[in-house]
Amino acid sequence: MIKFRSDSFDRFSTKTIATALTGVAVAGAGLTVALAHAEAPSADTVRDSTVQVSQNASGMAPGEEAHAAKLPQRLKAAEKAEAKRAALPGGVSTGTSFWDAQTASGKPMSFQTLASPYWPLGTKVKVTIGKKSAIGVVEDFGPAEWAVAQHNPPAIVDLSEEMMQSLTGTRSNSVPIKFQVLEMGHGPVYRHGGTGYDMATGATEK
Repeated sequence: MIKFRSDSFDRFSTKTIATALTGVAVAGAGLTVALAHAEAPSADTVRDSTVQVSQNASGMAPGEEAHAAKLPQRLKAAEKAEAKRAALPGGVSTGTSFWDAQTASGKPMSFQTLASPYWPLGTKVKVTIGKKSAIGVVEDFGPAEWAVAQHNPPAIVDLSEEMMQSLTGTRSNSVPIKFQVLEMGHGPVYRHGGTGYDMATGATEK
């Protein structure tokens, strides 16, 4: 603190003393501002420090690390799905057509209704004839063994007449088709062996 002797004030006018004190106050304020600027970190420094703290030893931010950790899991899931699809049967057979008032599943006949002696009810199958394809669901049993065997390749699947009409232009027909099982159903199976069984299931007849 600056101290003044009492007799010193007698030498100066009141105006002079006021001016001097104002200068001291301004100088002090300037020193305070200078110290504040010298001690306060810049916004960039604070941001860089925050990023460095938020990063861990891997060099990635927490959100990035969590995303990276999920990638192997997603790849494994994709590989499993691909392996499952590859294990499902597919090939070329003869497709015939039918239309029944009732189905083995109890569901009404529809465009998507398929019948097969070897696939469980509920099996989803993609059928391709030429450049056209349709996806159906096995909801009935058939064709009969004699009907399967009279075709080459065996007729392991019946298409609804509406699906056959859509794919070939004729409701009642028997034509070569490409089939690919997309998902196996969990319902009952009509037969566990017979002509074309290995083609339908990818298994070897015993």
